[in-house]
Amino acid sequence: MSTNMNNIFNFSRNLPEPFDTMASKKVKVTSRYGSRTEATINCTMIKAVHAVCQCMSGTGEGAVGLIDHRSVAEYKSSMEESAYHLAVYDRSKGMALASVYNKDTEMMETYTMNPKGRDGAAVIMAMMPFLMEDEEFAEQYERYYEQYQKGYPDFDAAKESMAVLCDNAYRRIKDETCSAHLKLDVDASGNLMRVSNAQLDSGAFTPVSVTAGEFTIFAKTGPATIKKAGILVEKEDFEGKYVMQGRTLNAVEESLVPEIPDWYIIPPEVVEICRHAKETTGKSMQMRNFLLRGPAGTGKTMGAKAIATGLHLPYMKYTCSAGTEIYDFVGMIFPDSDSGSTGDAALDKELAMLKSMGGISYENVAKLMELPDLDDMDFDPAGVYQQLTGKENDNASTQDCMAVVLDMVTKKVQALSRRTEGSKSSGQTYSYVETDFIKALKNGYVIEIQEPTTIVQPGVLVGLNSLLEQSGGITLPTGEIIERHPDAVVVVTTNVSYEGCRGMNQSVIDRMSLVKDVELPEPEVMVQRAMSVTGATDEFQVSQMVQVVNDLADYCRKNSITDGSYGMRSLIDWVISTEITGNPYESALYTIISKATSDEVDREALVTTVLEPIFPPKRMRAAV
Repeated sequence: MSTNMNNIFNFSRNLPEPFDTMASKKVKVTSRYGSRTEATINCTMIKAVHAVCQCMSGTGEGAVGLIDHRSVAEYKSSMEESAYHLAVYDRSKGMALASVYNKDTEMMETYTMNPKGRDGAAVIMAMMPFLMEDEEFAEQYERYYEQYQKGYPDFDAAKESMAVLCDNAYRRIKDETCSAHLKLDVDASGNLMRVSNAQLDSGAFTPVSVTAGEFTIFAKTGPATIKKAGILVEKEDFEGKYVMQGRTLNAVEESLVPEIPDWYIIPPEVVEICRHAKETTGKSMQMRNFLLRGPAGTGKTMGAKAIATGLHLPYMKYTCSAGTEIYDFVGMIFPDSDSGSTGDAALDKELAMLKSMGGISYENVAKLMELPDLDDMDFDPAGVYQQLTGKENDNASTQDCMAVVLDMVTKKVQALSRRTEGSKSSGQTYSYVETDFIKALKNGYVIEIQEPTTIVQPGVLVGLNSLLEQSGGITLPTGEIIERHPDAVVVVTTNVSYEGCRGMNQSVIDRMSLVKDVELPEPEVMVQRAMSVTGATDEFQVSQMVQVVNDLADYCRKNSITDGSYGMRSLIDWVISTEITGNPYESALYTIISKATSDEVDREALVTTVLEPIFPPKRMRAAV
């Protein structure tokens, strides 16, 4: 993107006090970087300097601070009630973000930095910490600040200091060959990416240090709550660094250990889970069950794979659906041929019935035995327990009932699988099909359980509580008793925004060692991730797309639009589609907007409120 200096320093605007009475904006001084004998004072620089002076003197609301290679500024508008100008400057990229924020309504207005729009003082104010690194600039600012505090006893001295400040900043921003160059890209339109509500809520631009004033928007309650910037975890410092025990994996197991792609940014939630798993190894209560919860597209499954990478364990998964039953986790019994006799007429009759039902499975055997289902167990666990066992237990739980049912079904399956030596089909055999869930728990792998909240029967996962215990076990249809391997790690991943998702049973949540809420990554991470995945090269356009996705998520949250999805997947689809169409507006309609909601009115609102301010529709040229 080009650097349009007329949008950054507009020299046509009238000068504010005390320079409004000057006959000419020219002053016969220059900065150390200037080649001429006079400098031009401009409105943008005066307003930015005055805003910082007010912050330092405590006479105005606002603040300037540093994050890392980025700086932030906010100040209360003198012309608009409840309006604050917010700006972020990224020194390494030369990128500026800005918005006009209404503190009462929490609404954001686009900040357009050109002669017909905003004067850009907020952006220059945000650049002040880096401008101040120059010795000349810092010295002249101190001289001007002294005059400002005393009411300008020597106006000529104040005028000369301001002229040097204006020339110093102008030369350093314009001249790329300048030794103290500060890059700032503002194109001919002057439209800047917005600082969004989502970024404020997430603390994405919370400063580490305060240069002047007190933050009330970026830091919410002022400098007392300033947080440190996040730490980037490198792949080489993470992969295999959290091995729990000195295990030697075989070739097949090694092939199941995931590799982290180069584009993946390792989130702190993943590191924390690996640390807890490793550091509790060998203790009486090891941490081995974890829940990752968050909106669609925030990288929960990728996080589960990364956990396996950090622990250097094989990774497996099971995806739940509305019809998932307890038997889908435990495994199935299948006959190797169609004939067979148990030597028991009653059992042979049951075999024939099971064949007509589709074969021997846990579900079919439970139906054949007319055992209570999960609805009955959830509604009246004490009554069901007495029905099953003949014993009274007022404290019986759904889990207790499920354990009895599983035991009864297992014994029946074993009886049905027996063959008499004299039967014509004594060669009849049955095979047990082991699930990835059982395989992972038995061998000490990482198993991800995806979307358990979609299961219609709420007690399904409750039936697995015994396996979620550290020393838990279960009896398989083969009669084999499976005990959980001490290294086995269960990662439950669930969305909080999908239609059809239900609340998770409290007993299951209680067995989770850590519950981590995964949000959309910071905008810079989203940009890097999207560009790496798609191969896109236009960083500014992708940054604008990230801005739209974050604004869309914020709008949906505040307006209770919950019937769609949005996030990294939608962003990546949008970027790929735009590479094909060359039209980000058109592609957005069928990637992020259409996925966000099925309601036509809400979609129109998203287009006009979120999409069009950043990506207006391209108008077709009239035919000649």
